[in-house]
Amino acid sequence: MTRIGFFGILGSGNLGNDGSLDAVMTYVRERYPDAELGFLAMGPEQLTARYGAPATHLQWYEPHAGDATGLRAAGLKVLGKLLDPFRTWAWVRNYDVVIVPGMGVLEATLPLRPWALPYSLFWLGATARLTGTRVALVSVGADVVRKRATRWVITRAARLAHYRSYRDEHSRQAMARMGVDVSADAVFPDLAFGLADPEPRPSTGAVGVGVMAFHGGNDDRARADDINRAYLSTVKRFVRLLADEGRPIRLFTGDVADDEVPAEIIAAVPGADITAEPLTSLQDLMRRMAEVDVVVATRYHNVLCALKTAKPTISLGYARKNDVLMSAMGLGEFCQSAREPDFDRLVAQFRELEDRREELTAVLKERNRVMSERLERQFAIMSESVVEGSRT
Repeated sequence: MTRIGFFGILGSGNLGNDGSLDAVMTYVRERYPDAELGFLAMGPEQLTARYGAPATHLQWYEPHAGDATGLRAAGLKVLGKLLDPFRTWAWVRNYDVVIVPGMGVLEATLPLRPWALPYSLFWLGATARLTGTRVALVSVGADVVRKRATRWVITRAARLAHYRSYRDEHSRQAMARMGVDVSADAVFPDLAFGLADPEPRPSTGAVGVGVMAFHGGNDDRARADDINRAYLSTVKRFVRLLADEGRPIRLFTGDVADDEVPAEIIAAVPGADITAEPLTSLQDLMRRMAEVDVVVATRYHNVLCALKTAKPTISLGYARKNDVLMSAMGLGEFCQSAREPDFDRLVAQFRELEDRREELTAVLKERNRVMSERLERQFAIMSESVVEGSRT
């Protein structure tokens, strides 16, 4: 029996990460229905409830910290970092293959410390090498990391993997610039392109707006509050414009960290036709996006889901990966930065997007077909060289 483990920030409220997992789980259950599955993840209880497989906390500290603060919390964190390599080894040795399903595990485009996920990813690779388990980084995101310690841990974690593929060429080249040999690494689409499409819906005239609790990235900590104010001010102003034109507005989020943002926007535009319903998965997000005509979004997987549902989209993005995805889908001209949003340009992009909606929808449908075919190719390669290879 094949034993397959899954690793990452999974089950903890990030819809993009969990959607990537859903796509790989569909592949695994179709091709290896008798496989023994397990998780080393941030939200083990949620994963066990959803998939019926055993799950372990990614970090010892999380379930043991409770309400600890100050010196006690610091002490527990240090203890956890000492215990986690042994916990990881005890988990990894139970599996033939461990899959890291997508996610931006090799980047620091949002605030990230080296002793957080990079540390856990490093020990996954190190213990897998000791136990003979294969680690597959599948359609992951990467970017050049400037912080020296974080960069050191990430690159060494990547080198320890047995299989690496990236969700775009930008990610592959970023790893090369950081000194990783990528000559054997491939580029395949983001795993979320492997999810089932929602049922199409008739036009409602609604506009989808994907919002985020955005404060910049690792290099923006000194001006995080200013970035957040500028971003939210632009989004609120844009929503107010839509409301003044009588447009229904549907607010979307992509992580539990964003949960307070819709309420703040709704309060700033009283009396508008704004809906912000809770979302439970990327499939749920795509079903809601099927009800709108066009989308303006910030989180990477909000943008991806809009494109996958063939909705003409503007990326008010926070990282290069947003721009790369938009270009790959034929909408590279409809991007701008969430760090320095330009309201007038946003309105102009929105008007053009609506004028060209039929044309752009056709482009997106064709690009989606290609993405789906390429992902099927990756799953075939994984079966041959990673999963089947682990049995020899």
